[in-house]
Amino acid sequence: MNTKLEQRQKVRYRIRKKVAGTPAKPRLSVYRSNLEIYAQLIDDDNGVTLVAASSKQKDIVAQKVPKTAKAKLVGAAIAQKAIELGVSAVVFDRGGNLYHGRVKAVAEGAREGGLKF
Repeated sequence: MNTKLEQRQKVRYRIRKKVAGTPAKPRLSVYRSNLEIYAQLIDDDNGVTLVAASSKQKDIVAQKVPKTAKAKLVGAAIAQKAIELGVSAVVFDRGGNLYHGRVKAVAEGAREGGLKF
């Protein structure tokens, strides 16, 4: 019997077989902990994180909103940083989590911020 973490790890590996970031179209990776949410744009060809955003940033922490709303702000923040870099298209990596709730909110925030995926 697999634990919840082991099952999620298997799903992550399955996703990563199909999803890879390039310099032109980096991977938008989302990590969700119980309290916080993190997003990174990763170029897998060179093994480099281009930009990152999280719910621990001062401007996001200052807003007293629920976790789902914070996740949407993280998506908007990563989109803004990506567009400043000149990246408009990304590949979404949900990190083994269901596309629901806070993970979905990050994706929606990034789309509203101008990213295409």
